[in-house]
Amino acid sequence: METKRLGKIELEVGRLGVGLSEVGFNLEMTDVDQARDVINLALDSGVNFLDTAACYGISEELLGMVASERRDEFVLATKAGHYLPRGEGEDWTYDLIISSIDRSLERMKTDYVDLVQLHSCTVEVLERGDVIRALQDAKAAGKTRFVGYSGDNENAKWAVTSGLFDTLQTSFNLVDQSARTNLFADVETKDMGLIIKRPIGNAVWGADADPVPYKHIPEYAAEYFRRAGVMSKEGPLADNPNDRIRLALGFTFAHPEVDVTIVGTQRPHHMRSNLEMVAQPLGVSEATVQDLHARWDKLSAGWEQRG
Repeated sequence: METKRLGKIELEVGRLGVGLSEVGFNLEMTDVDQARDVINLALDSGVNFLDTAACYGISEELLGMVASERRDEFVLATKAGHYLPRGEGEDWTYDLIISSIDRSLERMKTDYVDLVQLHSCTVEVLERGDVIRALQDAKAAGKTRFVGYSGDNENAKWAVTSGLFDTLQTSFNLVDQSARTNLFADVETKDMGLIIKRPIGNAVWGADADPVPYKHIPEYAAEYFRRAGVMSKEGPLADNPNDRIRLALGFTFAHPEVDVTIVGTQRPHHMRSNLEMVAQPLGVSEATVQDLHARWDKLSAGWEQRG
């Protein structure tokens, strides 16, 4: 698998990573064998970037159960900032960030993570400074090697231009291209690691109906399907590979600014399919990429990143 340095930090990552939100939200603790199969298949095939979050259901617990003995084989990233259970306490405080990181370490059965990311907080929270100080203190204590921000739009812009973070995780795909014009150049200037979430865009391009969305965040999937419909009305796509997953992943991989894409899956056969796909050139041509760029540039007024 193709690898890249994650920005200016000394981590080499495969360009296909694993997002564990589906595992955390859609599996039960009794599905531990399924989670083990998914993660072991990825690790055995050279995937070395696993991304989770404190608020992704049981993802951290399952990861600790199935992969803690292989801890030295992968880069481990998590996120913090939300009080758990959600809505029962105050988000975005210094003490919450510190306690969240400690809880994540315990759940994942590790002494440290490679990356802790603030989980989509606003500019107002960032400017207040205490959550950033919490990350810096956690790094000084050896609980995380690096610190990042996960989010979109003006909040991500603030995080990138601040120079305070090692990485940015943000949404980018063929129907959500705002990061290309609003964030990529600044990320490159700061030499930050760029982690892409939702790189497949729910496989909406060419779908006859809205693909079944994640049950916990259905609103962005419906918007992606709507955008794909608008963009496809421009006519046949240049050099269309006629494979929705290959098209979407190939489009995202075509951007050299992207270091790693995190693709969520809870099923071993989906993981195997993704791994087989990236083991060889994805076959998405420059003409296809440029056609999708042109459609976005023409039609996307008011289409913000979907957080």
